[in-house]
Amino acid sequence: FPKIREGEICITWIGHASFLIQTQGVNILIDPIWSKWLKVIKRLKQPGFEIHHLPSIDFVLVTHAHFDHLDRRTLRRVAADQPIIVPIGVGNLVHDLGFHIVHELDYWQTIELGPLKISLTPCQHWGARFLADLHRDFGGFVVAANGRTIFHCGDTAYFAGFKEIGERFNIELALLPIGAYEAPTGREVHMNPEEAVRAFLELHAKTLIPMHYGTFPLGFEPLEEPPQRLLAAARSHGIEEKVMVMTEGKPVVL
Repeated sequence: FPKIREGEICITWIGHASFLIQTQGVNILIDPIWSKWLKVIKRLKQPGFEIHHLPSIDFVLVTHAHFDHLDRRTLRRVAADQPIIVPIGVGNLVHDLGFHIVHELDYWQTIELGPLKISLTPCQHWGARFLADLHRDFGGFVVAANGRTIFHCGDTAYFAGFKEIGERFNIELALLPIGAYEAPTGREVHMNPEEAVRAFLELHAKTLIPMHYGTFPLGFEPLEEPPQRLLAAARSHGIEEKVMVMTEGKPVVL
């Protein structure tokens, strides 16, 4: 991974909704999943790099309890007694994996950890890992460090709350999901690419980084369709240059 200078931020897309975010001296892992299977769903694209190539991780963030975001096998391998930040109701799923410092956040709550400010935002999704555990919250994270601000949206349908998120935070990089919209439950809980562009415009962010596509076949849409539709929608709004389609495993320093 590249050496990060003061004021820089490095983003590496691992695949699906998994990202390594690096600022000078701090490594953050969001929704990590290296597993090859989600129960009966096979991973179609390998992670951008092997898990043993990870640098030392300072903080882990998990947006919600679904199996493609909270992967216990991966978290067990990553856990090294660093803090993990989750929405309310998710902590008991990670306590036994080697994380002894678990911060559960409520919506709009902000926690300061070292040089980071981490806030949980609402989204339109659902949080149950099984069927009856509907008490678990779900959301997105705004991470601010060294004057740079990243928004990882987690999983969400388009909803009116993007406008408020954009008003509350000065977001530079918006990591937005664009896949699984042709799933049986898709439209109620997942954005399509056109809605992701609309959300991006309401967030007033500077760069849109798409995620949550092309890794696990969670919807019926062709794997290569989401980024193509995203770029077409961005083009129609005259913001194509603000979209950064990433390659798994290739770090980008900004």
